[in-house]
Amino acid sequence: MPAVHTVLVVGSGLAGTAAAIPLAERGVAVDLVEVKPDIATAGSGITLQGNALRELRKLGVWEAVRERGYGFDSLGLRAPDGTLLAEIPDARTGGPDLPATVGMPRPDLARILAERAGSAGVKVRFGCTATALAQDATGVDVTFSDGTTGRYDLVVGADGIRSAVRRLLGIALETRPTGMGIWRAFGPRPASVTRTDLCYGGASYIAGYCPTGEGTLYAYIVEDAQDRSGLSPEERLATLRELAAAYHGPWDDIRATLTDPARVNYTWFETHLLPAPWHRGRIVLIGDAAHSCPPTLAQGGAQALEDAAVLTELLLAADTLDEDVWTAFTERRHARAAEVVTASVQLGQWLLDREPGDVPGLMARIAALVSQPA
Repeated sequence: MPAVHTVLVVGSGLAGTAAAIPLAERGVAVDLVEVKPDIATAGSGITLQGNALRELRKLGVWEAVRERGYGFDSLGLRAPDGTLLAEIPDARTGGPDLPATVGMPRPDLARILAERAGSAGVKVRFGCTATALAQDATGVDVTFSDGTTGRYDLVVGADGIRSAVRRLLGIALETRPTGMGIWRAFGPRPASVTRTDLCYGGASYIAGYCPTGEGTLYAYIVEDAQDRSGLSPEERLATLRELAAAYHGPWDDIRATLTDPARVNYTWFETHLLPAPWHRGRIVLIGDAAHSCPPTLAQGGAQALEDAAVLTELLLAADTLDEDVWTAFTERRHARAAEVVTASVQLGQWLLDREPGDVPGLMARIAALVSQPA
């Protein structure tokens, strides 16, 4: 029998749904609550490396992801004028039978996972979250924002970088900006874009793009973090177009499609890492609630999926929820996630400091790490 019979998952992102699905399939009664009113429909795209695809295949959604996404196996490096400097075979970190990378629209991935969770028997409530947690030796009493209550063997806090569960546990964790801000735009894919190409340098730190389907992509430009909150949607679009004017090649085709202010957003790179352990009694934090890295290595989603996979594997293999489970979880996840976070921050810091670092070596080291099963 699994170590738990009733589980509450807080947060319907990658970590939360990936934890809920295998538990429910094995007969655990899983409630999932999400503070947002419905499945996320906003956002641009997501880059899924092979180790993320490996976990999505275990969840039974790989075929749907392949159908809706865009797979590729190389990475291009370009000069600001569009000249292709190098074409690098990308590491197939999920194994030889999976693409190195798949890009896809974030809302599509959210819907695929939500549908899979529903078919597995997960009970989902939107517009609801936990507002109070009280635990004892045998369970956790939860009060919800809609006034209802429940008792569970385990609570999984998978509610993102500003986790409410983390706050309810009284954990003081500093989430700090790294000094970079990123413009993202979602739009049509020109024929010239068939993989991710990156340009380091020029007017900004990084200019890149990722195909997310036969007809879509997301493009991004990384600059010094600035307060852009006062810009109107039209001003945001104009700013992105101005920054993009410094880049050519496929960027000329992309820039011509940047016409919709509603498809442009701007955020800062942020990071944190919760020291081990990530649990307090029968409440555990996973995904961005426990660790968050800037997207310089495109590993945030993959690390969230790996957290969920390891946690559920251990819960389903154990007879009781004891310290052996938590020790094994810490040993398999903390050092690995910490190395990814540190490397992701380091890559950005080299750019901020304008110090040439061993970028290929760093990328190769992380690729070798995540190629191994979590």
